[in-house]
Amino acid sequence: MEFISTRGQVEKIGFLDAVLMGLADDGGLLIPNEIPQLSPARLQELEQLSYQDLAYEIFSLYIGNDIPAEDLKQLIQESYATFRDPQVTPVRKLKDNLFILELFHGPTFAFKDIALQFLGNLYAYISKKQNEIIHILGATSGDTGASAIEGVRGKEGIRICILHPHQKVSEVQELQMTTVRDENVLNLSVKGTFDDCQRIIKDLFADTTFKNDYHLRAINSINFARILAQTVYYFYAYFQIKNEIGERKVNFSVPTGNFGDIFAGFLAKKMGLPINKLILATNENNILERFIKDGVYKPGQFHSTYSPSMDIQVASNFERYLYYLLDEDAERIASLMNQFNKEGHITVDEQALQKVQAMFAAHGVVGEECLQTIRSYHEENDYLLDPHTACGVAAYEACSPADEVCVTLSTAHPAKFNESIERCEIEQSFPGQIERLFDQPKFQEVVDNDQDIIAERLKPFFTAQR
Repeated sequence: MEFISTRGQVEKIGFLDAVLMGLADDGGLLIPNEIPQLSPARLQELEQLSYQDLAYEIFSLYIGNDIPAEDLKQLIQESYATFRDPQVTPVRKLKDNLFILELFHGPTFAFKDIALQFLGNLYAYISKKQNEIIHILGATSGDTGASAIEGVRGKEGIRICILHPHQKVSEVQELQMTTVRDENVLNLSVKGTFDDCQRIIKDLFADTTFKNDYHLRAINSINFARILAQTVYYFYAYFQIKNEIGERKVNFSVPTGNFGDIFAGFLAKKMGLPINKLILATNENNILERFIKDGVYKPGQFHSTYSPSMDIQVASNFERYLYYLLDEDAERIASLMNQFNKEGHITVDEQALQKVQAMFAAHGVVGEECLQTIRSYHEENDYLLDPHTACGVAAYEACSPADEVCVTLSTAHPAKFNESIERCEIEQSFPGQIERLFDQPKFQEVVDNDQDIIAERLKPFFTAQR
């Protein structure tokens, strides 16, 4: 398997080189030069596998010979040994046509652990095997930062800096990042939004001289390894419910802000998994909903919401989907992304919009609808949803017909967002790992929303103990 850029100006590279490159050197995103196809017979062979064995089979399709089989198996086993549920991503049935895919059983209680435990171990493996310097730079709207730090903290040869928007993540999300005092971890709290943090990250990676001088590696979902790891649980969830649902169609409702998690579902569908529709759930920051309904991709006014991890206007993985939507025309993608940077919008024609709507539905969940969904499912189903999962369930109710089955991705434990849960007048108990955070000191630096200031702060951190 080889990887190419959505903008067409990067020579084909292998999986490990794609992991190390992160953002493509031409400013695009790396994708496989072909998507492996799984026949119905092959899918049937995969049905009975454990999560770990299924991950190995799917990863192998993209990794090829870049990692020896036994090494890859060990990486996978180590990555998911930290999860609290033996199924890694168990499926819970709430209604005859609604299943919840619980993705929060990893060490930081968020779905990001599924990809970042693997990517952290993969970076450590590459550092040791290839004597590579690994300096990880990432931005977070809340969950990626904690998961990334947990995935690499204390690992030899790796340093990590995470940018998060100052006072725009939940208390628990902030504590999970900033109570880590390891020497190889730096937290920068940026006076701005997540989009500001993400823009700075992408611009620093696009500066290939800075990127190469300081050995920058990506932990955000611009790194294809993140997408690959998340693709596995779509297969696993489908296999868990297949025998129960009969001939009914299966939709997946996905809370998303950066288009990474739902792109993993798109990839699974392209590989042959019989997904009917991907339902995109978002909040008031609904650029993606508007694109699916109208074909116009244009950021709007930023809103702080009850589901802060989706408070994103510019979705970094959208370019990957646009590449496939527009018939893998890299030259056209480069032109459109250049237009977007200059004019702030992209519009697709009616034919392309019909293709979008054949595969996706979308629902933007506004304010009280999110809280009411939490309340009603707690009262009627005795199940506590975090606010992002509540957006996914509300989107299922709005977009998934009663005669079809929907799997809603539960992206975080509700304890991570107690501010929203308290607004519903629900009292919850905290897991011990989270409860202990409240008494610990925080280690973070508040910085201005300025790329040059942040670059100057990174230089001494990434040159220490070289």
